[in-house]
Amino acid sequence: MENEVAEPREYRPERLPRRGEWIAWSFSITTLAVWVILALLEKPVFVSFKLLAGTLLLAALAISLGNWMDRRTLLRVEPQGLHFENGLRKISLPREEIRAVEVYPSNLGDKVRVLGSQSSFNFRTLGEVRLRGDLKGRMGFSDGEQVLRQVLRMAHLKEVRQSGGVYYYSRE
Repeated sequence: MENEVAEPREYRPERLPRRGEWIAWSFSITTLAVWVILALLEKPVFVSFKLLAGTLLLAALAISLGNWMDRRTLLRVEPQGLHFENGLRKISLPREEIRAVEVYPSNLGDKVRVLGSQSSFNFRTLGEVRLRGDLKGRMGFSDGEQVLRQVLRMAHLKEVRQSGGVYYYSRE
């Protein structure tokens, strides 16, 4: 069958271009440099400017962390279960421990939450970032829909309800 897991298969997410990360770091470094120059010149540095510099630094750090995690994300579907890792977490869910799956539809790829008895993890199906009709990047797993079908079949999950656009799957 198409969705049956015969042998282990590994999936990695698409990666967004790193241009946004470089822009965030450029703004952050620039504001920090201006702050240092003003301090060296003994000029006042307004609280709002400090908040701006801090916000830009946090944004750059968050974007870098997200990109770092994407580069290390791996989802392996095996006949006996799932293995997920992203640089910060490593989770193995045997098929009998998969309790439920929640699917949250989104324009940037559906967010899929796989719930086990002791742990859970999330992944996204393929989403495309477009600006004025031009494709700027792809994110999520390009085979995410296939992975979702495999998980549902492997764990014998059925749709139990739909609420506010969210789909819930569990064992009946």
